[in-house]
Amino acid sequence: MFDIEVPAANGATSLAQIGRALGAAGVGLEGGGMWSGVAHYLVADPTTATDALLAAGLGPVITRDVLVAQLDADVPGALGRMMQSLAEAGIALHGQYSDHDNRKVLLVDDVESARTALGGAV
Repeated sequence: MFDIEVPAANGATSLAQIGRALGAAGVGLEGGGMWSGVAHYLVADPTTATDALLAAGLGPVITRDVLVAQLDADVPGALGRMMQSLAEAGIALHGQYSDHDNRKVLLVDDVESARTALGGAV
């Protein structure tokens, strides 16, 4: 899975444009959100997503490989323990959000090292 990042300076208007462009291209969103004027979405096909967004005049688009990790969300402190493991391993975390299966999507510089730090997450 991949994270796509695209500017969304106009809030709902931007997200409507992004959603229409991706939907018309048949790109499904597996998770994501928007904060501070930037949208992030989890997609399986980043090339089709990027092409659709650029063709619609939306961009720039940044694509990243991500680590998708299971989190026991109903266990108090689970997120803190996950983040502590990443911090102790020296992993640079640039963002995180949840997918539609309640897993954490981690935007990190080094996916393999992060996977190792978390004990072989998905």
